[in-house]
Amino acid sequence: MSVTIRDVSQKCGLSISAVSKALNNYSDVSEETRRRVFQAAEELGYYPNAVARSLKTNRTYNIGIILDDEMDDHLLHSYFVVLLNGFKRETERLGYAITLVNRNIGTRRYTFLDHCRYRNLDGVCVLCADFYDPEIGDLVRSSLPTVTIDHLFSGKDCVLSDNKQGMRDILNHVLAMGHGRIAHIYGTPASVTDARLAAYYEVMHENGLVLPEGYVTQSEYHSTRYAFEATQRLLELDPRPTCILMTDDYSALGGMEAIAQAGLRIPEDISIVGYDGSFMLQKLRPRLTTLRQDAEAIGTRAAARLIQRIEDPSAPAGYPDIVPGVLVEGETVMKVSPI
Repeated sequence: MSVTIRDVSQKCGLSISAVSKALNNYSDVSEETRRRVFQAAEELGYYPNAVARSLKTNRTYNIGIILDDEMDDHLLHSYFVVLLNGFKRETERLGYAITLVNRNIGTRRYTFLDHCRYRNLDGVCVLCADFYDPEIGDLVRSSLPTVTIDHLFSGKDCVLSDNKQGMRDILNHVLAMGHGRIAHIYGTPASVTDARLAAYYEVMHENGLVLPEGYVTQSEYHSTRYAFEATQRLLELDPRPTCILMTDDYSALGGMEAIAQAGLRIPEDISIVGYDGSFMLQKLRPRLTTLRQDAEAIGTRAAARLIQRIEDPSAPAGYPDIVPGVLVEGETVMKVSPI
């Protein structure tokens, strides 16, 4: 005979209503009560029926993650992998499951909003997409609870990495090491790119530094090929920069290759800085100086924010949750005499 919620109630010495609230993560249940209920349920082998739970609460306990097929290999980027892991852990802890959402179901093409409705999702996180895509705008403006990461829509929930302060921290470190000819390879158009570029120009201006032509050049995120080509362009300039700020850690590999191919050494001949704080790339020597984004915290906070919106639609919205990063002083920026 299968175990019922009544059996859990009797074992705990609590009412069926109290047990149900604990199992469904109601906020008016104490942690001690919740612990007792889950322990009793585990000992008895009780598992709530998902269909019954859905009928009772009018929720599916399933939330979506937007992953745009047209964004190439962005999900392979270490930043998104770590972020998604944090999102997944918090989602599961709060009793929800995750569905990946793109533009296709089988051979049929859907808008993002229609796909979410087809899956009957309780809410959705826009993780990896073109935020200027009209379909994303339609989704965010709909009644479906939504949280975005690294892009703020007016009046909507959002979690941001502090890219502007992160770039300022990088530049202040490089300036303190005596560098004045600092080039920047920036990524594809996005609010993240805008924030970093704005900080770059601001800090250079605040320090009275004039930018030679060609010192700011575009590449792509997570692309060793484009970073290689952009670095080659910078190395051909006269005067050559003494330090190059890369789009991200992975792209820095392309920059390192271009520098080595030119017969130059890092950091003796030229310094470089990454962005992200990738754990694996910290194993390289010389160890890359970078800005470590707290991707795990960003994912965790995004999941918590979204589920709060699902369970309490009246909760305040429209303010960004900004997560700071940390400068990692590696071995790829050499102290030089101020120019």
